[in-house]
Amino acid sequence: MVECILMAIIAYLIGSVNFSVIISKKIAGFDVREKGSGNAGTTNMLRSVGKKAALITLLCDILKGVVAIIISIILGNIVKEANRELLLQVAGIAVVLGHTFPVFFGFKGGKGVATSLGILLMSNWQIGLICLVFALVLMVLTRMVSLGSCAAAILFPVLTLFINQSYTVLTEGKNGRSYFIYSVILAIIVLYNHRTNIQRLMNGTENRISFKK
Repeated sequence: MVECILMAIIAYLIGSVNFSVIISKKIAGFDVREKGSGNAGTTNMLRSVGKKAALITLLCDILKGVVAIIISIILGNIVKEANRELLLQVAGIAVVLGHTFPVFFGFKGGKGVATSLGILLMSNWQIGLICLVFALVLMVLTRMVSLGSCAAAILFPVLTLFINQSYTVLTEGKNGRSYFIYSVILAIIVLYNHRTNIQRLMNGTENRISFKK
């Protein structure tokens, strides 16, 4: 239990490093949360700062999820009696919560999609790739990032019920369903963070992105 608490703290602090705020201040001289949608994420960076800043933000946010999971795996190998699956899951949830409610930036962060992608790819690369492709197809077809993000978040728990291989950490004798609650919690966080987008989707007023700019 001590290792889980330690992992939660470490992952939360990693998630709390908000690269969109840091990069927007460095490149454009303002806090991205003061522009556009007010969200500290890749889409608002694209609209408010530019492609280069958005790409850097995207990669850094994905990396936060990757690093948190790697640390959980290392800690699980060091503490022999640790529940390695639980450690990974605690790390994944905590890093997304840190990204959403960053202690270093007034608890006002991003929506956790890019960081969740890093977590998915590290938890199970097969599920991660399926969710990524599914999200990208929807984004291209509809030009709505939020729709692709929310749909992929919902797809994640469904896939854990059917895919039993390619998990980075899976105790012998268990199957992918041991990740179901973990996937549901992550999906709820992402959907909660998109609650205003979901309302606009229902009203038919959601913002669309242009791939030509």
